Amino acid sequence: MTAQFSCIEIKEKSWENILTMRLSGKLTKEDYEAFVPEIERMIKAHDKVRILVELVDFHGWTAAAAWEDTKFGLRHFSDIERMAIVGDAAWEKGMALLLKPFTMAKVKYFDSSQMTAAKSWIMADQ
Repeated sequence: MTAQFSCIEIKEKSWENILTMRLSGKLTKEDYEAFVPEIERMIKAHDKVRILVELVDFHGWTAAAAWEDTKFGLRHFSDIERMAIVGDAAWEKGMALLLKPFTMAKVKYFDSSQMTAAKSWIMADQ
């Protein structure tokens, strides 16, 4: 299954509880309204999910999207087991550190050249 949103592409992989997402541009509240139900559907089906996020030409969030992200994080504080963030900017690496207080997930940043390592880490101990 593949769903395409204005700034987000979600690809549900063959790994049962792992979702891969490609984010680009600047996320809006409408993007969250479109993709959050997809993630919540996976959480309902698997209890705990793992998410691999690839950032490509990513420019952050609008204020409304940041609020939606905060609400999502609080609502699903313990539903995400691992999150791999793959990007190519120093601030994206910092973003991985900022996420840690908002989730019980293990969060790890990988440079875009380390996609294979990110995939291995997200699938580890499956």
